[in-house]
Formats: sequence, structure tokens, C-alpha cells
Amino acid sequence: MNAMSLMPATCLRGIIGFGFLLWLAVFMASSPALAGRAVHLHDAQTEPLSFSALDGWKDDDMGAAFGTFLKSCGAILNDTGAMRAARPFYGALFKVCERAVSAGQLDRDQARAFFEDNFKPVRVVPTGQTEGFFTGYYETEVDGSRFPSDEYNVPIYAAPAETVKRHQSKVFDNLDRTRIEDGALAGKQLEICYVKSPVDAFFAQIQGSTRVKLDSGTLLRLNYVASNGMPYTPVGKFLIDRGIVSKEEMSMDKIREFMETNPEEGKALRQKNRSFVFFRETPLSVHDECIGAQGVPLTPGRSLAVDKKVHIYGTPIWIDAEFPIESEKPETKFRHLLVAQDTGSAIIGPARADIYFGHGEEISHIAGRIKQNGEFVVLVPQSVPARGSAVAAMTNIPIPVPRPKMVVTAAARSSITGSVSARIAKRRH
Repeated sequence: MNAMSLMPATCLRGIIGFGFLLWLAVFMASSPALAGRAVHLHDAQTEPLSFSALDGWKDDDMGAAFGTFLKSCGAILNDTGAMRAARPFYGALFKVCERAVSAGQLDRDQARAFFEDNFKPVRVVPTGQTEGFFTGYYETEVDGSRFPSDEYNVPIYAAPAETVKRHQSKVFDNLDRTRIEDGALAGKQLEICYVKSPVDAFFAQIQGSTRVKLDSGTLLRLNYVASNGMPYTPVGKFLIDRGIVSKEEMSMDKIREFMETNPEEGKALRQKNRSFVFFRETPLSVHDECIGAQGVPLTPGRSLAVDKKVHIYGTPIWIDAEFPIESEKPETKFRHLLVAQDTGSAIIGPARADIYFGHGEEISHIAGRIKQNGEFVVLVPQSVPARGSAVAAMTNIPIPVPRPKMVVTAAARSSITGSVSARIAKRRH
């Protein structure tokens, strides 16, 4: 589901949401807010645009974006009429989804025409800022075993079965990370598996999902299911404060390097984050992408984790930024249409988003260093006024309903789409 997010819905931020490392907030610009005619949105300014004003709009593969949007439509069209009545924006999105499903698969030009016919772009800028802020997240990969041994001795915990049945998002709220790591849950038979390193377990929790390569040769897919409910504390900021890593160089790789090089200090650093995450096993295969908070498979390079108190799952969002994808310098133009399908505990604000990049070692390095500002443009259904109370009311919508039961379909088996995969493939050849 960051360059540093925390817990996707199932993929990353789950019921409490994904969120990348909060220390990344230090990178957000603090320049004056945009001036001009703007729609009032809580803690933000909005500005209606034309599609012709979006740099790169005609160059993006809208067919890939449309395929991701169709996944969200599958969930939206299964929701209730009462929800649509209570949430006008959602109701308008429902109507667009009906037309999208009727249209079927579209090529890039047909899809672009569909989005232009059914939506209008509205730039969103946080109050006091000039741009939105983006991070990246991914699914970790670790070695593990079903049984403890000298090599595999760090447990990955499940939540109690009865709490999962009751859809509780908070368990063991009297135990912080230190107490749990010191053995407070021993004997409760909650261990799903064991991994070699506490650092691996920590980063699996940060990302909210992991692929465990068991010593038996099988692959175990784990996704976030609950947490202890304690506040998430970004540990990277402590390394910045101590002058160990500069904020410009800070990345997930830097945090991991410090923890692995300094085991005792690394343990103390991890325990500054009292939040602790619990997982569940999923039926996902090796080819499936993890499931987001909306209950649909995420698409690398096309799925977003957003603030669920501000945005509705299924909303298309245009991003225009420069990211460190092809190298460690933020020089790769990223101009793509993505879809809000996930959430995160550190993903807070009207123009804050976490981009899902997929899995794999190279992907982890890319996602771990995304921490850039850029254009955040929401596509608003044509039937929703782009000015006045209707748009302002978007901030007062009810929190999205709990994620539906996970359904694994052929759509889950899509490969990395868009320019991210193309660029990675290009680098490898």
C-alpha cells in the first residue's frame, strides 16, 4: 500500500489505514497558498481546471487507468442505495460507474474520451501550501518458517479469531510494541510464522502486507487486519534530529541500514513507535496484487492510498510530479491518472496520497524514496457542481464503510501497468 506509508487496508493500510512514515511531512512545502477563485474545501483551496490544462494528460495510457477504475466500480456498484442518497458525490460516482461497466474495456483514446465526458478536473491545494505531497508504498518480501528455530525466531502475529469475526480494528490496546516484542503475547497461539529479523517484521508492519517465502518452499501472503491502536510514531525523524541522516537523504533504506548496522540502537528506535500491527493469511497467489481498503486488488502505479475522511474510494486523481524512479534524483516525470482505492494512518489531508508500486526488491527501493510535492487534481463527476456547497460537502461525507470481504478475481492478476513498469523494464535491459 510510501515511500513510507503505514498499513494499507489489507494490502497496506487496513481498517486503521495505511500510512507511510510520518516524518516525511517535514518535506512538505510551506509556501503561501494559491490565490484566485477557489472552491472551499476543508483545510484546502480548490480550483476548477480544463483537461487541456493538465500537462501530460494526452500522453498517459488512459486504458490502464480505466481498467483500474473498473475495479473500483465493481465495489461501488455493489453498495447500497441508502449510501448513495447520503453521499451525493458517491451517488454521482455510482452513475459514472454504471456507464463505465456498460462501456466495457476501452483503449487509451476511448478511455480518455470517457473520463473527459464524465468528469471535470479540480486542483486541490492544502491551505498554506502550493502543491500536494506524495509518498510510495509496496509489499515486502521476507524469508520465514511456520516453526520457530535459531534462524527463524521473530514471530509474525495474527489477531485473535473472535476479534477478526467482529471486524475489530483494535486489539491488545493495553500492550505497546515494547511489551509485545518482549513476549507479552507468548502462549496465546497467535503466531502465524517466524522470520529471521525484527527489522523485517517491523517493515512488514510499516507496509501492511508481506510475502513470506517459507522454508518449505511455499509462499505465504499476509495482509494487515488490526493494530493495537496506539499512535504511530515515525522513527525516521529521530535519525534526522540526531544528525545521522539528513532529511534530504532520508529513505526507508536508510532506516533499515541503521537498524541492521546497530542492532541495540535499532531496537530502541523501533520501540519509539508504540504502534503494533497484526496480520491475517490471505488466499492470494504469487501473481495476485494485495487488496486495498476498498476491497479490490491494487494496481501498481495506478492505485492510491488517500485520506478516507476526505476522499471517496473510486475517485480518479491526476498526479503531476517528478519522482526518483529512474535514479535517486527526483527527475522522472510522473504524469498519470490513478484511482483512490486504499487509505493509510499517516495519509492525512486533502492533497496527500500514497502511491502503490507493487513488490520486489527494486520496487521497494523506488517506493522507499518517494517523498515529493506535486499537482493533486481530483476528477469530479460532471453532475457534481465544481463550486459551492456541493463540493465543500465532500469533506463532510461519512467515513467509507468497512472493507468488504476480499474477493480474488482474474483482475487481481494484472501486471505492473503504465510508465513505472515500462521504465523499470527499460533499466533492466
